[in-house]
Amino acid sequence: MTLMAMTEARGATRSRWVPRAARTRIIGWVLLLVFLALAVLTFVTWRLLVREIDERMDLTLDTEVFEFRQIVESGNDPRTGEPFDSVDSVLETVITYNLARPNEKFLGYVDGAYRFQSRIEAPVLLSEDAEFTRLVGSVEETVAGRYESGAGEIRYLAVPVSLAGDPRSGVAVVAYFADQERDSAHHTARLMLAVGGVTVLLAAAGAWVVAGRILRPVRDVAATAQGITERDLSGRIPVDGRPADELTDLATSVNAMLDRLESGAAAQRRFLDDAGHELRTPITIVRGHLEVLDPTDQVDVRDTVALVDDELDRMNRIVSDLLLLARAEQPRFVRPQPVDVEALTSAVFDKVRRLGDRHWALETTARVDALLDPQRVTQALVALADNAVRYTAPGVRISVGSQYSGGALRFWISDTGPGVPEEDRARVFERFARGAAGARRSDGAGLGLAIVAAIAQAHGGTAVLDSVTGRGTTVTLVIPAQVAPPDDGSTDTVDDDLATPDIPTDEPIAPRGGRP
Repeated sequence: MTLMAMTEARGATRSRWVPRAARTRIIGWVLLLVFLALAVLTFVTWRLLVREIDERMDLTLDTEVFEFRQIVESGNDPRTGEPFDSVDSVLETVITYNLARPNEKFLGYVDGAYRFQSRIEAPVLLSEDAEFTRLVGSVEETVAGRYESGAGEIRYLAVPVSLAGDPRSGVAVVAYFADQERDSAHHTARLMLAVGGVTVLLAAAGAWVVAGRILRPVRDVAATAQGITERDLSGRIPVDGRPADELTDLATSVNAMLDRLESGAAAQRRFLDDAGHELRTPITIVRGHLEVLDPTDQVDVRDTVALVDDELDRMNRIVSDLLLLARAEQPRFVRPQPVDVEALTSAVFDKVRRLGDRHWALETTARVDALLDPQRVTQALVALADNAVRYTAPGVRISVGSQYSGGALRFWISDTGPGVPEEDRARVFERFARGAAGARRSDGAGLGLAIVAAIAQAHGGTAVLDSVTGRGTTVTLVIPAQVAPPDDGSTDTVDDDLATPDIPTDEPIAPRGGRP
């Protein structure tokens, strides 16, 4: 296997495992958090139980010592009521009278030697532990302490005992096997860890299922992205039946993005096909006439040159329109400025009425100062007027107007011509779209209305077609109105150097306050 093949194989394996790796990381983090929470809970519970047991042992030791002292201070044996006759009898009574609890031990020492102990069984015999005997057997005052024995930690209290008439000294000892007493806390902690381990396993299984459901949209996104090619953008992420959440929003957003990409790619392909077709036609015409040109025939040369010049002009118009449509998608395509809409409408009317022998009428003008690009608006209206002239006969009424209402500006060109056929109305604003009448009457490329729509959209508005077959057509530019602030002392002027329909200019038209 070659190095490239091995690399591709590793890449394919890694891509297949990417969702599972993410799933594993999610489960790992969940289990880590559960484990940490369990560990903290178990440790805190264990420490609290141990502290409670230690406090209970200390309290029990103090209680036992208090009872010892009561018996010793009374001087009488509580079983017989007779006075004690020796230290031995005191220790024997104290140890046998008090019942030792589990893990508790009573011991008695006389003159430093072991003498008595309670009968409760113990892990180790303290009575035989010489070190413990040396530690507690001869104390002269109450001593509390801890001792490490073979059975672990021992907490003890040693109380000296003396009796008048007996020269010997005794010691009563209460001892607790602390490690054994703490076994209940240790057992509880171990039980919590065992239950926690089962809980972690159940949490892992639940996290695996939940992570799989949560990551399914991500896997769908990856699978859809892998299935999309330059020629096939139809793949979409299934979102039906899913609850609304961030991942569903992600899938919906990706689908919307793919819709836009597919639409843009289709429009691009259609645009390239149409542009290639429109540009190929004049090239074919020019080439065909040049191939049959007779250089010795002056008339043929003159006619061919005129034809070639006309076709090159048409190609130039097509290229200029294509560049204009390309610029329409850029942010600086329109340059809004305060404009006197009434003056702008009148200036456009004065210009377009020279386009053809028609019955021109200025219907109404909007008396408002608004922020818009006067050159682009003029360009759109001139294109609409030129279009109306192309599709109407001499003497037909063509009207121009503008109106401000409902927060929107409306500019329109209306004619009483044959109208637009119903089958062509849905696509008149598309690039290179021409109806049956257009194919006969116009030698254009079908970009005029597309440019008009692009200018309207660049202003945040739209171009609207209203046509009735046999009665006429009205095309309206609807632009959201941004009323310009008043400019006291300024003189509204109109620039008469408007763009022509064929060769637009970038010179602004009818700005408020004169030329910029």
